[in-house]
Amino acid sequence: MKLNQLRNRPGSTHTRKLLGRGIGSGLGKTSGRGVKGQKARTGIAIKGFEGGQMPLFRRLPKRGFTSIGRVKYVAVNIGRLQGAVDAGRIDPAQKVTVDVLKDAGVIRRSYEGMRLLGDGELKAKLTIEAMYATETARAAVEKAGGSVAIIAKAKEPPAKEGKKAKAKKAEKPQATA
Repeated sequence: MKLNQLRNRPGSTHTRKLLGRGIGSGLGKTSGRGVKGQKARTGIAIKGFEGGQMPLFRRLPKRGFTSIGRVKYVAVNIGRLQGAVDAGRIDPAQKVTVDVLKDAGVIRRSYEGMRLLGDGELKAKLTIEAMYATETARAAVEKAGGSVAIIAKAKEPPAKEGKKAKAKKAEKPQATA
């Protein structure tokens, strides 16, 4: 075999379309782009534009909303906890918290806390701290001899007072006794 005999595998390469090479090629004149104008040019993006007609995404009604006070929890099944215990990543004698799970590689992010779900089987005796726990999860942990402690979410600091509210407070005379 010589270097000049090397070829790509059949079907791995495609011959490039030759555009604008006369009427006989089938891709002459407008080169397969239709007629003249904006769409015949390169780099155009008219997404959602319907020629001045009200676009579909604006004709349809808006549904739902995204709550700004939404709290996101990481969901952990008891089966994953048992898998981590079997792999030696979680010590059964240690209290299982979000930080312990993150260090063990069971979860990636802690978000606002942990929600314990009852999918899977638990054999290890664990003490678990979570924000929420389903009834099946709690029953499975207690059946294995462990316990689930529901911890309360940390209270948010009170909202800051606006300038007007502060000014009104300053205007009011203090009652003396």
